[in-house]
Amino acid sequence: MRIPTDILKVNRQKLLNAFPTDLKQDVEIVADFLLDKNFDIHPTVEQEIILNGQKLTIPGRVYFDNPNETTGNNLTFNQQTILNCIYLRHHNGFVRQQRLEKLIDNIDDYFVIPYIFQLLGEYVMEILEVADKHINDKTIENYLKFFNENPKYRQQTESRMISYWDVYYRRTKFKRLNDYIGRQIFNRIKKSEHTTSVWQYGS
Repeated sequence: MRIPTDILKVNRQKLLNAFPTDLKQDVEIVADFLLDKNFDIHPTVEQEIILNGQKLTIPGRVYFDNPNETTGNNLTFNQQTILNCIYLRHHNGFVRQQRLEKLIDNIDDYFVIPYIFQLLGEYVMEILEVADKHINDKTIENYLKFFNENPKYRQQTESRMISYWDVYYRRTKFKRLNDYIGRQIFNRIKKSEHTTSVWQYGS
């Protein structure tokens, strides 16, 4: 069933609200590309974040027909990066994982950070393992910057990560929270945060 035109217009604006304004032209092209695929966004589930002082609203979940066929090969590199970020909100965990793998080598674009960070508050182990590869010495400063811009959201995501460990993994081989990859990722960022503070202000 085709999504009504008025809803498509709302969804298009939601995509524009999910990325920095300096990407507006590229986001418009990606939005038009997706809306041809019967693209839909969850009407209420979303997350407000701050990125470089600008408020963005990231969709909680997105839906569209035949996601595996929506490759975006004709898009520019920047537009494909935007498309992959949107895919990270797809309702299918396998789709999220596949598109996350395409972002692993992106170490420069700050706008991808909130999309990858949001995955740390989810429970799919395989996705966390891929996200773990992106959070490294080359990107850690961007994650620290995002932490500082969004302290409340940072705490909410960390609490959500712990809750999922308690429900899904506490009775597995990850009986200790510190053995769980989600905890290890947060600990790594926190350790880097402490190291940066010592370097800046002295011990």
